[in-house]
Amino acid sequence: MKTALFVGLIAVLLAGASLAQAEDGRSLCANRPGKGSPPCVLDQGRFQVEVSGVDYSRDRTAGVTTETTLIGDLGLRYGLTPTLEAELAWSPYEQSRQHGGGPSSRTSGAGDLTLGFRKSLANPDGSGVSVAIQPFVTAPTGHSGIGADAWQGGVVVPVAIALSDSLGLGLTTEVDVAANSSGHGSHAAGSFVVGLGKAVGPVSLGVELWTGVDDDPAGRTTQASFDLSAAWVPQSLPNLQFDVGLNAGLNPDTPDLEAYCGLARRF
Repeated sequence: MKTALFVGLIAVLLAGASLAQAEDGRSLCANRPGKGSPPCVLDQGRFQVEVSGVDYSRDRTAGVTTETTLIGDLGLRYGLTPTLEAELAWSPYEQSRQHGGGPSSRTSGAGDLTLGFRKSLANPDGSGVSVAIQPFVTAPTGHSGIGADAWQGGVVVPVAIALSDSLGLGLTTEVDVAANSSGHGSHAAGSFVVGLGKAVGPVSLGVELWTGVDDDPAGRTTQASFDLSAAWVPQSLPNLQFDVGLNAGLNPDTPDLEAYCGLARRF
């Protein structure tokens, strides 16, 4: 059933893609690919769907291999005003598998549901120096062992600086209130991303450095990764984007490798 729903969603996204599309309003600006968030906001009344086909990560620590696969990771965005948009994110299917060093284990199910709002503070189309603020809250709707089993939230502050017509710098700061792994109470967590994006015709190439810190009372964790991505917007289809990405962990607490592909469709 999950596979049928996912295939149906892709069909809806691609349906009508060959129809003429006017390049009115702002240029397509998707949250994906990459870990950084863009500060651009959808035009008022526009709707955008962003979905990951497959997102796979692998980590090997102390002889134990953990493989995580997400299918159909979904993001929905809607422009409420010229400077404000609403966002909804949900993972319909996630599977985590561990093997090595003992009996194998497997957990699968849907993830938590996240609702957020992005408010542009400067240049909502992403041009020049663009700044936004994005508070969000995550509801514990996920399957046990997949979701956090507790309410969480935070705020993201994305900044984009145009260095030239084809080169841009992105900075994303995030501060979270995360659930303790013990199941009781909460703690502070956060991340920071710095990235460069280069446009080569209809293709955008990106490189990012990401670091995240989680101050769980059970033990502080620091992660870091070096990430590469590419996104293609066909010249005849300015409301459709295809993307791929590859992330490499830079320390033992970070998954060794993550690879993904997906698309975004604006209506």
